[in-house]
Amino acid sequence: MNAKDQQILTFMPRNVWVLTLAQAFAMSATPMMMLLGGLIGAELAPTPALATLPIAIMVIGVAISVVPVSRLMRRFGRKKIFLLGSGLGASGGLLAAFATQAQLFVPFCLSGLLLGSAGAIVQQYRFAAMESVAALDSAKAASRVLVGGLVAAIMGPELAVLGENLFATPHVGAFLFLICVCLMAGLVLCFYQENRQDKPAHVASHQVVRPLGNILLQPSIWTAIGAATIGYGMMSFIMTATPLHMHHMEHYSLADTKWVIQSHIIAMYFPSLFSGYLVAKFGTSRMMLVGLAAYGVTITVALLGRELLNYWVALVLLGVGWNLLFVAGTVLLPRYYHSEERFKVQAFNDTFVFGSQALASLSAGWVLHWLGWEVMLLTCIPLLAIHLLLMAWGRVPLRLTNEQKIDET
Repeated sequence: MNAKDQQILTFMPRNVWVLTLAQAFAMSATPMMMLLGGLIGAELAPTPALATLPIAIMVIGVAISVVPVSRLMRRFGRKKIFLLGSGLGASGGLLAAFATQAQLFVPFCLSGLLLGSAGAIVQQYRFAAMESVAALDSAKAASRVLVGGLVAAIMGPELAVLGENLFATPHVGAFLFLICVCLMAGLVLCFYQENRQDKPAHVASHQVVRPLGNILLQPSIWTAIGAATIGYGMMSFIMTATPLHMHHMEHYSLADTKWVIQSHIIAMYFPSLFSGYLVAKFGTSRMMLVGLAAYGVTITVALLGRELLNYWVALVLLGVGWNLLFVAGTVLLPRYYHSEERFKVQAFNDTFVFGSQALASLSAGWVLHWLGWEVMLLTCIPLLAIHLLLMAWGRVPLRLTNEQKIDET
């Protein structure tokens, strides 16, 4: 190992912890918007069917920003774009505060677009962490960064409730708090150290950069993409509809609704304390199966009743299932591309993932309004079957060695 490599290794733990702390601040925007977006949307939207549109537009913002963000990082490096993301998040919070104060639906939706663009940048934290450590520790690095979401799961909803009545217009204070946490994320990211993986390396003469189409001919890569895509889509579909169903249709209090959503988001990120270890020990396929099982129980519990406990148990299991599927898919994906191909494959993967989340968020309010809670839950069952078919088609071994790469092209 040369001196440059030793210097890179020196900064590895620092980068992972910097990204974890930045995630704690930056990700607070998501649970806050998930809690308040549908409620404010129901007050401002011209029709109840559009109540969840601000949340859907936030997720659309993530989906449409993934490719531009990837290209910007390839050109300018990760750190500058990470800092840009903090600025976009703060701008989104400012616009949301203005729109809430002025009771304007369209600007409030546009604030979701800015927050979504910032979120697309935050989603790159996990790849930056994995590229800062050896392959042996990639699962642990990815899950460790997601632990920052555990703090965000608590911070975001608490700031939403704390800021509810700070001003005459409800919820304006919450978005002012959001500006502060986004700026704090930017301050933390000033300590991020760029390494050689942050900018495109020169391609070795013996290594050919494959076209994206050739990379996607590997059946197993679709198992990785499918885990994160179906995991995110189904989670977003149910989570987006839950506050609207609980608060506006079943007349639960905002405190009860907040408790369920906050518990769900904690359940999304708390397993990150050990899910990286579990994936490394038992393999991605086994963890995907456990995640799918958690989703199946989620649907069952939610169908059994409309008591507060039903909502709570279902949403907690939904969070756990999401974590296992998302971490397993994230860790499996790099097995199928070379380092020089990472930006385009990561961009394609995240476009799929957050495109599905956008579609789920956009359709959740409509399906809930016209078809009802039970039908909405039943429409999720085919998604579980689709991923089982992807796993069978991809034939990913139950356990891969830490250094093993599969290249079927």
